Amino acid sequence: MNNKIPILFYLLFSLLLPAASIADTLVHNMQGYTSTDSGVHEFTALLFNDDGRIIATGGEDLLTEYADAKRIDADGKYMLPGLVDAHAHLYSQGFLTISLDLAGTPSLAEAVEQIAAYASNNPRTPWILGRGWNQVLWTVQEFPQASDIDPVVNDRPVWLRRIDGHAGWANSRALAITGIDDDTADPIGGRIVCDDNGKATGILIDKAMDLMEPHIPAPDKDEIRVTYLKAIESLVAMGMTGMHDAGISIVEAEVLISLADDSALDMRVYAMLSDAGANLDAMGEPLKGYGNDRLDIQAVKLYADGALGSRGAAMIEPYSDDVENRGLPFWTQDELDSFVQKANGMGFQVAIHAIGDLGNRMALDAFEKAQGGEKSPLRNRIEHSQIIALEDIPRFAALGVIAAMQPIHATSDMNMAEDRIGPQRILGGYAWRRLLDSGAIIASGSDFPVEKANPFLGLYAAVTRQDAAGLPQGGWFGDQALTRAEALHSFTLAAAFAAHQEDRLGSLEAGKWADFIIVDRDYFKIPAAQIDDIQVIQTWVGGQLVFDAAE
Repeated sequence: MNNKIPILFYLLFSLLLPAASIADTLVHNMQGYTSTDSGVHEFTALLFNDDGRIIATGGEDLLTEYADAKRIDADGKYMLPGLVDAHAHLYSQGFLTISLDLAGTPSLAEAVEQIAAYASNNPRTPWILGRGWNQVLWTVQEFPQASDIDPVVNDRPVWLRRIDGHAGWANSRALAITGIDDDTADPIGGRIVCDDNGKATGILIDKAMDLMEPHIPAPDKDEIRVTYLKAIESLVAMGMTGMHDAGISIVEAEVLISLADDSALDMRVYAMLSDAGANLDAMGEPLKGYGNDRLDIQAVKLYADGALGSRGAAMIEPYSDDVENRGLPFWTQDELDSFVQKANGMGFQVAIHAIGDLGNRMALDAFEKAQGGEKSPLRNRIEHSQIIALEDIPRFAALGVIAAMQPIHATSDMNMAEDRIGPQRILGGYAWRRLLDSGAIIASGSDFPVEKANPFLGLYAAVTRQDAAGLPQGGWFGDQALTRAEALHSFTLAAAFAAHQEDRLGSLEAGKWADFIIVDRDYFKIPAAQIDDIQVIQTWVGGQLVFDAAE
């Protein structure tokens, strides 16, 4: 990750400028930390110019050297680089504010009660849409059925995505509109769940959901814009200055471009086009550094398989708790290879969703073929990199493939992951330490809204491998935990590297954008159990205050 040349250029250029300008701003009286290529750098003052770029970091000597600069007293608080979620879903996060959110429902009965209440409170809504249910949290850990919804809503279609987005739950009205019945064949890469009598239950897994989606009214551009803005407002309040949007349509790309044109993006968005088909063809070429580096669209999101919770993740051997099932590869190897080659050939980075060990192997094989067995300047990525065959772990570093992982997935999945794949394969699951030790780069995120968006929950999970209650003691497979410095790096400079932005973003160094946060406690010195309690006081993007807890 070489950011020396642009920073050196900026430093040489700055020697030609006056020592300080009235437009310069100096933040002082704080303890600051940033990841760098050589480790964690500490400072107590940061100076940025009117363009929003960092001039210097240092100590109290900056107060004398830049005596004319505008001063901001941080009141003894703590500064970190702005945090970047390297895999999330911006529209879906905003959608939670206008739809039915079933996340955390403790039982099927409670989920059905919430569906009924939502339907009653929204009588004019033509489709009842939402997400968040998770049968693994219920006492009876079985998929729900259309017959569970029908008694409370049968006059309108209901479509509710599972928490991971890889399964959907429909009522009978929605199935009828879609034309799905007991005789509908499973699509490749998907499954229509049927009961023991062969009756469609209302659960659609992975690519079977594509049968439902065309019938759902699509939001217009104004609705998408409002949804984006609601999501961004909530995210900057959590200390997030950037995110990698893992799958957008060409219409969503157009809305993001319009937001950048209007200077309305209060955070930086690195977006991935969904699939290597029509969206990629319409885009044509990557969009880089648009709107003062507020928007990049230079990646393509593909899927190798489904999710572990719904047993759609593609496994080399059958599931330990479902011995007739190996999961659902979305494509043949040849098809996946061709998608990667097309996107890379057009200059786009490729990010492949892969959960199971077969899914990860297929992704690595596709990259190896497209890259001729060498590292690629496009820095291809595997999103989630969740269950990896131990012999495949070294291939990430050898091929320069970035592991875009979500620390909080480990602590969310620990209640079922080993049941799914057994005691041997779990050693290659959520294997952050093994990946880092092999030389791989990990860029961390949350996959919001699959998980809560707060990045400090991810930092806590990365360091402790424990849930919010501090369990299990010592962490779940605690030998795979990250140090605090590694965790911060994965949410900052490594995330920037994964987006080809390390020369501009990811650390608080001269010449880079002044993207930083002020927080209420010292990330490096508080007990690890308090990391998820850190509160954001201010968020700054490009030298502009975009969130202030005092307002």
